Amino acid sequence: MQDVGINERLWTFVGGDLGAFRVLNTHAVIGAPLPDVARLNVFSGATPEGAAAVVAPGFSLRGVVSNERYVTRPEKTALVAAQAAIGRADARLGALIPIKKNAAWWALTQDERRRIFEEDSSHIALGMRALPAIARRLHHCRDLMEAAPFDFLTWFDFAPEHRAQFEDLLGALRATKEWDYVEREVEVWVERDGRV
Repeated sequence: MQDVGINERLWTFVGGDLGAFRVLNTHAVIGAPLPDVARLNVFSGATPEGAAAVVAPGFSLRGVVSNERYVTRPEKTALVAAQAAIGRADARLGALIPIKKNAAWWALTQDERRRIFEEDSSHIALGMRALPAIARRLHHCRDLMEAAPFDFLTWFDFAPEHRAQFEDLLGALRATKEWDYVEREVEVWVERDGRV
């Protein structure tokens, strides 16, 4: 019998004292920080019973994997062909980057956001340069509720030898016109160390 209550598109990131990932560093890039935590756990579907108890004074962020908003068919085909899956054995480092964009961004039409996203900022082109070394999965928070603290949760993983490439990608993206619309951004750097 199929459990109709499971949403495989839903992901929850729980920062606290337990988790599959050791938190190396948490800092606010723009706006308010998240609480400092020792560990991060990542859940697909519903958060298991008892997981909420490890949050205080940490954090719990949810988002859903959804359709790509700003890619063309040729771009999507190229991305799918080049990107690696999250969770590769050698990808021991990672980062959770929650982002909230301002009201001016959301007041734009879809085609205006696409122009800023790619034509003005080359977001997809910059990301393509990092593939397949850097894997990513984007989670939309606005698809769950308007009052979420972030609009997007981006989950990255990569091998330690690709850390500088990841940092270069972050720097290049933050230098674009698109980032003029970011009002809150936090980095949570993690390492998968085999402990829980």
